[in-house]
Amino acid sequence: MRLATWNINSIRARLDRALAFVERTGVDVLALQETKCKDEQFPREPFEQLGYEVVTSGFSQWNGVAILSRVGASDVEVGFPGQPTWGDPAVTEARALGATCGGVRVWSLYVPNGREIGDPHYAYKLEWLARLRDQAEQWLAADPTLQSALVGDWNIAPLDTDVWDPEFFAGRTHVTPAERDAFRAFAEAGWTEVSREHVPAEHTYTYWDYQQLRFPKNQGMRIDLTYATPALAARVAGVSIERVERKGKTPSDHVPVVIDLTE
Repeated sequence: MRLATWNINSIRARLDRALAFVERTGVDVLALQETKCKDEQFPREPFEQLGYEVVTSGFSQWNGVAILSRVGASDVEVGFPGQPTWGDPAVTEARALGATCGGVRVWSLYVPNGREIGDPHYAYKLEWLARLRDQAEQWLAADPTLQSALVGDWNIAPLDTDVWDPEFFAGRTHVTPAERDAFRAFAEAGWTEVSREHVPAEHTYTYWDYQQLRFPKNQGMRIDLTYATPALAARVAGVSIERVERKGKTPSDHVPVVIDLTE
């Protein structure tokens, strides 16, 4: 099975690219983040014509997650148990969507950005990660043979070599000790970050800002990552970061990460 995750940064703006990507790579499951549309606005039909089931969670022009699967999509969950709320009035944002696809429990995740250190959104981000980590630990404790993947845009660069210039990011979100500890807590709960295991090269990025020629200068960040349970991690045969998708017309600022699984 071939699983991919991609912060598409508006599925309606990049529909043609997404369709070309699934046809080029033959992915069986594609987890999308930042779809930026309501459920009824998601362009389902073109993917359904290619044989994909489409499940979505989107409430507005912000956030939004989806899972496209041609190996089934059952037991769909919008949001994880205990997911924190945000805003006034407080709502559960469209940031987490789970479905069982071909025997693998896939979660498409769009972790809150955090905005600035000290901002309420930063505290929300840390709480969001802690609640998800607690659930991940419970899921694995309940079934040590569970095959599951937490994929998506984590908005955290776990290592200094995951950003183009650590000094540039000093005092900013994505690299703080608290965020990195929150990310590392999933490994302490028994999950494995498989993209690093299979693509260990330093200064390998998945995101480049649109501004200041960040992509041509390769001034990026590695923030699109995949945690897998032990049973699923053992099936990972390879991982690729599809840098080519940052080139050409109207790209997302993120690129897909593709995970190949053995039978």
